[in-house]
Amino acid sequence: MDPQKELEDAIRALLDQIKTRRDEMGTILRDAKEQKDGAEVVRALTDDEKTRFDAAEADLTGLTERKEQLEKQLSAERAAQEDAKRYGVGVGGAHVTDPSVYTRTSSMNGGPSYFRDLYRSTRGDRDAIDRLVRNDREVQDHFTRTGLTTVNGAGGEFVPPLWLESDFVKYVRAGRKTANLCVNDSLPAGTDSINIPKIATGTAVAFQGTQNTGINETDLTTTSIGAGVYTVAGGQTIALQLVEQSPLNIDQVILGDLTADYARFLDASVVLNGSGTNQPTGILNLSGTTAVANSTVGAASLYSKVAGAVQSIETSRFAPPTHIVMHPRRWATLLAAVDSSNRPLVVPNGQNFNPMGTADAPAAEGVVGYMMGLPVVTDANVPTNTGAGTNQDPVIVAKFDDLWLWEGRIRAEVFPQTYAANASLYARLYNYVAFQAARYPQSIAIVNGTGQVTPTF
Repeated sequence: MDPQKELEDAIRALLDQIKTRRDEMGTILRDAKEQKDGAEVVRALTDDEKTRFDAAEADLTGLTERKEQLEKQLSAERAAQEDAKRYGVGVGGAHVTDPSVYTRTSSMNGGPSYFRDLYRSTRGDRDAIDRLVRNDREVQDHFTRTGLTTVNGAGGEFVPPLWLESDFVKYVRAGRKTANLCVNDSLPAGTDSINIPKIATGTAVAFQGTQNTGINETDLTTTSIGAGVYTVAGGQTIALQLVEQSPLNIDQVILGDLTADYARFLDASVVLNGSGTNQPTGILNLSGTTAVANSTVGAASLYSKVAGAVQSIETSRFAPPTHIVMHPRRWATLLAAVDSSNRPLVVPNGQNFNPMGTADAPAAEGVVGYMMGLPVVTDANVPTNTGAGTNQDPVIVAKFDDLWLWEGRIRAEVFPQTYAANASLYARLYNYVAFQAARYPQSIAIVNGTGQVTPTF
């Protein structure tokens, strides 16, 4: 089935559910209306009515957020289909209309090979150079149309095929779930550091003493915080025979594997765990965040501590957090938790007979449910070796739109040098990245402690 059609159908189904919940809430309020002194008023809701109203309201919030997420996915899918049409790739049964264009399908079916052409271009093959140049032009045209031309890494080397750029830039990839929650922006060209302005002390108001006397004037002061630009790179030695003689191109295998590990590394070693020494400072090593200690194993304690993390952001950043991030094993402990009647505390979305949380369809990573109205995102890159016993996994509550991640255009190259004696080539993939979470460190609260040790089931 067409992915776009599936998303549209899912959104329509959610709209029906949203209407049903609104109707339920309206019915409860209408039933509570009564005449008093000739006027219609709404009486206080009974306990049963309030329970049903609150449940419908919470469900409505979850359904609305899920609809917004699917609408974003639908927008990305439509953009991807536009790219497919623009670059001659049929949607569904993909086919190449221009043999000089590198596509995901042609890379696996004996069409033009990006790696092979890179190698042959070093030996003066004019056809290979022509295809690479035409690919450069098409990719550049695409990024000009989408406003992403001022990115780092636009030197004279050839750029990877558009299918790699599209997968890398547009689609939410497994392995970088927390990174995708941050504000993702293009890295400006020609810079080794990004400076972000920040107000150090603000203006102030006060009562005017008497009429026609001076009013309070307090000058604000500003500062800035820097985000260094770092290189993330990986390589692979390839047998020359595999590039020249294999009937199936290896572009997708090697580039796909390198970009997948780039996504994992960016999420784990930059956004989450960056040490700050010759690399960005990650969320878990950032100074000024709120530490919430959880010393008791169990769902009830964790739920309470997450609530504490939420309020710490609301009372210091004066804005609500956007997401809760945890390791899949921690979410599994919540799914396994039951009350005294052996009823689950986290239930399928829409069946709120217990209030701790709701669960979406099972997923290894990504949005898996809701707690306190916030989307819960599981990310397997969250470390499970923190704490004195190296067996704790933290839960991160944050206003992620205060965190910024910049990425350049990913680059891929092939070199025959120094590998001639082994009839090998060296493929290299790299990118420039910068990350900064310190503009508002109070936007982040981290729950950790002995209550977060390895769970048992």
